[in-house]
Amino acid sequence: MNFLKKLFKSNNKSSKEEVNHQPVNLSLDDLFVHNFINKGGKFLYCTNINEVLFNLESIINENNWDRLICKDYNLLKICDQLKVSVQNDHAKDLPFFTSCEYLISDKGAILFTSNQLGSKKISEVTDNFIVYATMSQVVKNTNQGLTGIKTHFSGNIPNNISSVTKYTLQNNSDDFLNYGNSNSKNLYLLLFEDL
Repeated sequence: MNFLKKLFKSNNKSSKEEVNHQPVNLSLDDLFVHNFINKGGKFLYCTNINEVLFNLESIINENNWDRLICKDYNLLKICDQLKVSVQNDHAKDLPFFTSCEYLISDKGAILFTSNQLGSKKISEVTDNFIVYATMSQVVKNTNQGLTGIKTHFSGNIPNNISSVTKYTLQNNSDDFLNYGNSNSKNLYLLLFEDL
């Protein structure tokens, strides 16, 4: 009888251990959010434009910002509804409200091009970013992001492709997309549910 108890105990023990060591498979968006938050990013999920406005205004108020940089025509429409002054040129002391190309799930990174940054390197723009992105911009890895850029902009591929991968201000990076750049930013992400 003791033999059977020991046998069943050991089987139960090993099955419990197996359950604890099984890898968790997250969806692309959940994996992105998990990696993004683990790297210090500030994430706000929005299901409608009123939530985008409310969260953006909260970010601005929390940081006591009265001006921001915005070059994106569609985002300027959002800014018009806020009590904040908007300027078009980069200034190191102002937050930058922008869109992005893709959200890289496996790294929790945000991929930008000259469409957002112009000719500026990541290190040349402000340390404070507010990024508006949609769920449909989440891709598995950098290769899918680069393929998406090539496909979407076929014949007129933007240059200055780089990513922000760290959301606490540091100056080191081993990512080839950021060679010579400081890719650490204080970054807020307004993620809009568009799927």
